[in-house]
Amino acid sequence: MKIKVNGEEKKIDVDQDDALLTTALNLMGYKPNTIVVELNNLIINSKKWENVKLKDGDNLEIVSIVGGG
Repeated sequence: MKIKVNGEEKKIDVDQDDALLTTALNLMGYKPNTIVVELNNLIINSKKWENVKLKDGDNLEIVSIVGGG
């Protein structure tokens, strides 16, 4: 499956039936508690990630949260 992540095309090795947002994020190495995810211009609540299926050509924007002072 090909999706765009932060403007860059990525190929994710998952079946269409198993293409959940949480699976894709784990495969790409993201830690769920440190990111905000936008899918096709909509911010997705992290509690819903395991119910959201990705489709070929979807566009993800992933922003990492960084603490500091």
